[in-house]
Amino acid sequence: MVSSTKGRYALRVLIDIAENSHGEYIAMKDVAARQEISLKYMEKIMPVLVSHDLVESSHGKGGGYRLSHDPSEYRVGEILRLTEGDIAPVACLQTDAAECGRNAYCRTLPMWTELNRRISEYLDSVTIADLMQAPDMKQPPVTE
Repeated sequence: MVSSTKGRYALRVLIDIAENSHGEYIAMKDVAARQEISLKYMEKIMPVLVSHDLVESSHGKGGGYRLSHDPSEYRVGEILRLTEGDIAPVACLQTDAAECGRNAYCRTLPMWTELNRRISEYLDSVTIADLMQAPDMKQPPVTE
């Protein structure tokens, strides 16, 4: 499984909103600046998060985004599935994959199936709240 920028950025955005909004709406431009993500790319991510009730949006003065739920309710696996579409390690295990003609005698299928189970189990066990508890790391300087 290789996570695209969309999945990685979605996680960063959710963590940023959780750490900085304090229940208030936070401007997308502020999140973009702190996370060094272009506003154009953020405009692709935010509708996905809003449409799946991960964030709420408000327009106008004082508007922006805030989390819809407590950070402990956001599972990394769910977020990656929403933004990536699938997190299977091989194509034959993807959700809508056509049945492989080799399934009946594929020597590697049990290994890939177990790896897929372990990846999903692990990612579904990690929450945004868990990621917020990671050791403090240096933050890149915000450029204005």
